[in-house]
Amino acid sequence: MLNDAESGLDDLYREVILDHYKSPRNRGEAPGATLACEGVNPVCGDEIHLSGRTADGKLAELRFFGRGCAISQASASMMTETLAGRTLDEVRRIGESFKRAMKNEPGATMPEENGDLEALEGVKKYPVRIKCALLAWETLAQGLG
Repeated sequence: MLNDAESGLDDLYREVILDHYKSPRNRGEAPGATLACEGVNPVCGDEIHLSGRTADGKLAELRFFGRGCAISQASASMMTETLAGRTLDEVRRIGESFKRAMKNEPGATMPEENGDLEALEGVKKYPVRIKCALLAWETLAQGLG
C-alpha cells in the first residue's frame, strides 16, 4: 500500500506525463531535417517519427510525431526538450543513462538534465510499459548510428 507521500508523488508524475501527452513539445517535422528515423513497438502499436538537424557536432533541433500511448508520446516530448541543442556526445550519454535507469540497471540513475524525466520513474513498476518509454530514445540512438 502506498503512503501519502508516495501517492502524492505518483499523482504528480501522472500529471507531468499527461501534460506532455496532451500538450506535446516539439511536435511536427523539423524543416531542413538532416536526421530522420522512425520506430514502432509491434507489441502495442506505438509509432514514433523523429526528425532533426545536426550542425557543428550538435543536435540543433529535434521534433517528433506519432501515435501511441501516453507514455510513449510523453517520453518523446520530454526527450526532444532534453536533447535539442546538446552535443552529439551528450545526446548519446544522456540517452544511455535514461535507458539504463529505465531498465533498472545497477548504479543507473535518471539523467538530471530534465526534471520532467523523473515522471517516467513510475513506469518501471510496469515492465511491459518500459518499451513504451524507451521507443523514442532507442529510435534516436539507431538514427544517430
